[in-house]
Amino acid sequence: MRQLQLDELALYTRIAALGSLSAVARERNVPVSQISRTLTRMEQACAARLMHRSTHGLSLTDEGRSFLAYCQQAVLSLEEIEGELADRNGEPSGLVRVAASTVVAHYRLVPSLAGLAARHPRLSVELHVGDRIVDLAHEGIDIAIRTASAATTLPDSVVARRIGTLGRALYAAPAYAQTRGLPSHPDELAAHTLISNSAVPMLNDWPFLIDGEARTVTAQGHWRATDTNTAAALVMEGLGIGRLTTLVGEGLTQQGRLIPVLPQYVDLQAVPVYAVTASARHRLPKIRACIAYWAEYFGGEESGAGASVPMGSLAPSV
Repeated sequence: MRQLQLDELALYTRIAALGSLSAVARERNVPVSQISRTLTRMEQACAARLMHRSTHGLSLTDEGRSFLAYCQQAVLSLEEIEGELADRNGEPSGLVRVAASTVVAHYRLVPSLAGLAARHPRLSVELHVGDRIVDLAHEGIDIAIRTASAATTLPDSVVARRIGTLGRALYAAPAYAQTRGLPSHPDELAAHTLISNSAVPMLNDWPFLIDGEARTVTAQGHWRATDTNTAAALVMEGLGIGRLTTLVGEGLTQQGRLIPVLPQYVDLQAVPVYAVTASARHRLPKIRACIAYWAEYFGGEESGAGASVPMGSLAPSV
């Protein structure tokens, strides 16, 4: 067993997490046969079968579960050693895997990466983009950007740090405003071209506060999209008025690419945005560095939201 390398131990943790040799092969961009040979070598070194193989996938044997616990500890210990040395050298380093919704990734995380690279040049980031909730351990995610507005409960082993606030507001492109004008009251929206979300109907109930009273206008979209990123693209093309997250809309407004619509009436219904990570990993310097940077970038530090706290219900920030 002393001949086993740390990378092989790390590989075993991914096989156990994904339950598929082909999935690990895709993740590492190597042939499945190479992963299979490495697993066989580990079993020979341990003189025990570590996994049951079947047409339904892989499952751990009793010996495999014991071996996995030691592998996980070895990998974590190595990362902690690397982190401590990085702390002493004053520069965090390594790969950080980050999950975020499509629209937040495209319009907020991607523009932030140049600044992150300038501050921490030895860090690299791998973005996992999609509007679903990811499993941190199963998918090898270091940080997930999420809101606290849904009913999905995270385990106590997860820690979340607030990095900003997400609301939803109405926006239009300057080109739309020039050709169609903008409404001065929610009642005028019916005369405008609207962009709606056909995958999440609740996002089409646009909330307003009119004379202190809550009112909802259901957007009947002339243009419809099944994901928030496409809806944002339709708005930016000048095709109509849409409801977008403020994390995206505020940045594009500052760039002059969007114009807020009816800001005096829109009920933002703001919720906190968190950087979520496994409690066993959130102290790693590379993860702390990314979260601290994004807290500053998204404005979380300005609102005094910097503490790491256990969270309950979190959802993707879409």
